[in-house]
Amino acid sequence: MKRRKFMNVTLMGAGASIIGSTAACDSTQNPQQSLLPVDQFSSRTADVQYITVDERKSRVAKAQELMNQIGMKAILLDAGTSLDYYTGIRWGGSERPMIAIIPANGEVSYVCPGFEEDRLNELIKIGDRVYPWQEDESPYLVIKKALEDSGVNSGNIGIEERVRFFIVDGLRKVAPNLELTSADPITIPCRIIKSPAEIALMQRATEITIEAIKFGLTFLKEGGSPSDFSSAVAQAHQKMGARHAFALANFGEASAFPHGSIKPQILRKGDIVLVDCGCEVGGYNSDISRTIVFGAEPTVRQIEIWNLEKEAQAAGFEAAKIGAPLGDVDAAARKVITDAGFGPGYNLPGLPHRTGHGIGMDGHEWGNAVKGNKRIIEPGMCFSIEPNISIVGEFGIRHEDCVFMTESGPKWFSKPSPSITQPFE
Repeated sequence: MKRRKFMNVTLMGAGASIIGSTAACDSTQNPQQSLLPVDQFSSRTADVQYITVDERKSRVAKAQELMNQIGMKAILLDAGTSLDYYTGIRWGGSERPMIAIIPANGEVSYVCPGFEEDRLNELIKIGDRVYPWQEDESPYLVIKKALEDSGVNSGNIGIEERVRFFIVDGLRKVAPNLELTSADPITIPCRIIKSPAEIALMQRATEITIEAIKFGLTFLKEGGSPSDFSSAVAQAHQKMGARHAFALANFGEASAFPHGSIKPQILRKGDIVLVDCGCEVGGYNSDISRTIVFGAEPTVRQIEIWNLEKEAQAAGFEAAKIGAPLGDVDAAARKVITDAGFGPGYNLPGLPHRTGHGIGMDGHEWGNAVKGNKRIIEPGMCFSIEPNISIVGEFGIRHEDCVFMTESGPKWFSKPSPSITQPFE
């Protein structure tokens, strides 16, 4: 395999910090250490401005505008993210359908189990028509009735992507005159463009995750396991008022697997440690990955690959331009890695997956930086830039930070890692 020549590689000097050591990270051995307990954190969400009812109404209005443009009569929302996005209602999905209907014209209506009607009414902020169905009735006939009351007797009905098949199948059987089709042309253009309020929530989630990762890294100890890190991050997220989403840590050879390994992991000095964490604030997510070396000075090889990954991430950022296709972000980052002799394509050693994913109310959503994605980058889009380098049998390096697009170009939610010995500025 062709190898790239790396020039100006700077090793850590004698005074540089080494992340983690047995004595410094084990509170049972050194109670006087500088590590502070999770009680050091207080809420970071008390001043958060959550999504308002007026903003949700504007989302419904945009959906209706798009429906009228393409001739769609209504869209159906099942329990899940889009239901929350448009209505502010969080509802657990079960075998009993609870459906929101957004017609192209008129008010939002709801179909729900009869015994849940009072609970639903407590949650409704947009629209006021509720169609209950009893246990011995067909919910699909009630959905059909709700559509008819909204003036929808035939034509295209958009089915949001998370609507479960048994609901679609049930409606199709009782209303064969309706053409059930994908609601993607409505929901994707709405959700892929984030408002300033949405971006502010994602920024706060990012800030909380940065502090949680810093805290979690202090729990790394020789002989320890990934759960030492993960549990500390979860506690910090929660203490700061966020909903903990995930905190993964992979050591040594396991770091070459982007989502980890099922094999037991024991941390040793000199291991690459790859962490990946996120939380949720006001329904919006953060997602950050960092790669460090534990308890020892990094090797030349580790520094080479770490710096190559940093160069690839920077190339992806530079390619994120208003008016360019999202696929350009992947192409630019991947070129840096393949030019260094890795790959090509998704082959290992190299970059085995897309360079980035959209992010918002879901940790992964539309707006992927992937080969062939011709969707044009617009202001308000948010996505990760994380061109992972996996070398199976050795280690993996990933820098993951998310951006939001402005009229003047991309802005980082979290600034990239400055160096292999400094995960954050």
